Amino acid sequence: MNAILISILQFINLLINIYIWVVIIAALITWVQPNPYNPIVRFLWNITEPVYAYIRRFIPTNFGGIDIAPIILILLLQFIEILINNIIARLY
Repeated sequence: MNAILISILQFINLLINIYIWVVIIAALITWVQPNPYNPIVRFLWNITEPVYAYIRRFIPTNFGGIDIAPIILILLLQFIEILINNIIARLY
């Protein structure tokens, strides 16, 4: 039973890592004025903007024209990843 739970938690960790990279790529793309009709840009916007909007609802994230919502999201995801790793370590 522990092996299945550990596998599921490791898969969740993998998804978190992938999403962190998606957030980083989306943040970097905003620096170069991307074409909003590009399918990749639209995909990145659709997958990150709902989470950013949720964060912005509770925390003001615009400081001097710089949006720190991606940084807050990455920190939250890293925190969740640490929790999952601690759970995995206790299950071994």
